[in-house]
Amino acid sequence: MMPSGVYRSDVAPAEAAEIDLGHEPIEAIARALQFPEWFGGNWDALEDCLGDLSWRKSASTVLAMKNFQRNDDLGILIDILSSTAQFWSEQGGSFVAVFVDPKRELDLPALP
Repeated sequence: MMPSGVYRSDVAPAEAAEIDLGHEPIEAIARALQFPEWFGGNWDALEDCLGDLSWRKSASTVLAMKNFQRNDDLGILIDILSSTAQFWSEQGGSFVAVFVDPKRELDLPALP
C-alpha cells in the first residue's frame, strides 16, 4: 500500500480511479467517488466528503488526476487533497492522489 499523500507520476497507477479534471474538477471527483446526493458541489463540500467516504467499501482510495489545468483552482484542489491524505493517514487509512504529469510541471513528489 502506498503512503497517503499527493504525488505526480508519468502514468496513472493501475488501481486508481481516473478523474478527468479538464472541465469541472469538483463534479468529476464527485462522480468518480459516487458522492452522496447531499454533496454541495463546492470546495468546502468536497473537503467534507473526502474526509468522510463512509459510503465507500474500500479502506483505501487512490485517485489519478488527468488533464489538470494550471490555475488557482488547481492550488485549492491540491491543498484539499493534501489535507485529506494527512487526515486519512492519521486515521489509519490510505488516501492517495496522483496527478498524471509526464511533463513534470507540478512541484509534487514523485509517486513512490
